[in-house]
Formats: sequence, structure tokens, C-alpha cells
Amino acid sequence: MWHIEKGKFGNVVLDGLSWSWIGHSPGPLHKGNVTWLVLADEKATPEQRKAFAKIAEGKAGGPWVIFMAVAGRRGDTKYMPFEVEVDGLNSKVRAGDALRMELGPILNPVTGEAEELYLDKPTGFTSKRLTLGVGNVFRVSSDLAYDHSGKYGEFSKFEYSGESPD
Repeated sequence: MWHIEKGKFGNVVLDGLSWSWIGHSPGPLHKGNVTWLVLADEKATPEQRKAFAKIAEGKAGGPWVIFMAVAGRRGDTKYMPFEVEVDGLNSKVRAGDALRMELGPILNPVTGEAEELYLDKPTGFTSKRLTLGVGNVFRVSSDLAYDHSGKYGEFSKFEYSGESPD
């Protein structure tokens, strides 16, 4: 899930919009055949929706090029209201009834205290540094449906740049 505080795709301003590239793999991710779809902010204008489509299809670089390398079947893009609270590992997202996410810290199994864990990835394709956590809630209920609550979660700031194809 990406929330764009400030950004553009070519001349198309994307400030304040949120969207998500959701996927499900029947087996190991690197073997491909991922079914995927996009959930996008209903506030997006027609030009912004076109920008999200190009980005999601891996036509403008960024991590989506790699996502598309393992993609198989695509579901329809869904536009819906996004409610986003950005607060590190306390962040929460709701995209209509299709997506609900609530992050949390990893707790020390002995003390119950929150652990502060980071992963530095100098060559990372989604971010260069992220905070490791848990997805206290992570439910998808759309053309794809699954519940991965209680599993891996991460939070990171990101900055992508590149050419926007015309």
C-alpha cells in the first residue's frame, strides 16, 4: 500500500492519493503465476487513474517491474475510499471493504516490550530502509480474498523517480 504525500507522474500530480497493488501467489512467489489487482483512491481523476495503471503495469520502473515479472492473471482495478493514518508501525489503512491493514511492532517474547528493528537494503527495490513489524490486521476481501493477520509487516518511506512514458 502506498500513500503519496507529494509526488507526480510526468505532469500528473498525485499528492494525497493512496493505492495498493494486491497479489496472491499459489506457490513460491518467484515461480510466478501471481493473480493481482489494483485498489485505488476513488478521488483520483481520470489522468491520475491512467498514471496508476501505467505504474502498476510496470511501465515506468520501480518495484512494479519486478511485480510484473511474476504476475499472471490480472483482476479489475477497483476505486474506493481510502482511510489512511500514517504513523510508522502504528499506521492503519482501510480501502472500502476490500483492504484492512493495521501495523504493529514485533514484541519481545520474554518481556512483551516492543522491539525496534530495521532492515537496511542499499539495493532494495521497494525501499532502502524499513522498520520491521507485524501486520496485526491484514485482510483482503475483493476479487482476491485472504487473511494474513499476525504475519510479517513493514513500514518505510519511499522515493521513486524515473521517466513516465507518454
